Amino acid sequence: MNRSTFTTAALVLAAAAALLAPMTASAWAPAGSAPIHPGVQTFTAGGQCTANFVFQEGASVLIGQAAHCSGTGGQTETDGCTSGSLPLGTAVKVSGAKQPGTLVYNSWLAMQAAGETDPDTCAYNDLALIRLDAADAGSVNPSVPGFGGPTRVGTVGGLGSTVYSYGNSELRGGITKLSPKQGVVVQNEGGGWSHNVLTMTPGIPGDSGSGFMNGSGEAIGVLSTLQLAPLPASNGVGDLGKELAYLRSHSGLSGVQLVPGTEPFKANLVGAILGS
Repeated sequence: MNRSTFTTAALVLAAAAALLAPMTASAWAPAGSAPIHPGVQTFTAGGQCTANFVFQEGASVLIGQAAHCSGTGGQTETDGCTSGSLPLGTAVKVSGAKQPGTLVYNSWLAMQAAGETDPDTCAYNDLALIRLDAADAGSVNPSVPGFGGPTRVGTVGGLGSTVYSYGNSELRGGITKLSPKQGVVVQNEGGGWSHNVLTMTPGIPGDSGSGFMNGSGEAIGVLSTLQLAPLPASNGVGDLGKELAYLRSHSGLSGVQLVPGTEPFKANLVGAILGS
């Protein structure tokens, strides 16, 4: 191989590596002005949900929502192993994005393809990922508004543990001061697949998919259901660690990783509400 050919080959390899490399912290848009971030609204076939966290696989930037956000059945169809869903490849409108995102993972579809039969997994595995258009990647910041973080994927903890979340249902009429929430874990169920939480203002329709963090700012869950028991107006939160483990073993997205926030986590509900 002559020097010219070697140089050309090296440039091609370098360009390919750059395309596959994850974005570094400095590549994200500023937290205070980024139009795409955890907590933005998503619209799948007209149904509105709330995005949870930002993820990456190679150079692809993804944002999470609940699997049931693309469900095709009624509100009572919550068993992911039998409930219908729109297919992968479905366009998803993400608030702040110039181009539609693309549904690239849905736990309901993954479980049905795998022939999953475990009742707890079927009932509570409720995660979907939307790949953002490359043109929108530079408009993303992975920090949760008000609270900062997440720091990494973590565990929920015992009963009474404090949790933090940011919902963005359009039923709130754009009043963002009602979006930050703080609460406690009141019950763990489904073999660790789900956690019932009680917050000062409960999650409402349209908050589905929003992310939960523990007292250390670790990402722990995805809002899945509005519970009637054990406490009215509590919420069922799917365990993010288990959902991601299932994703990696039952899809072609085995390299998916949570992107930590660029802003430090602050366990301060009042500060999150006031924006300080």
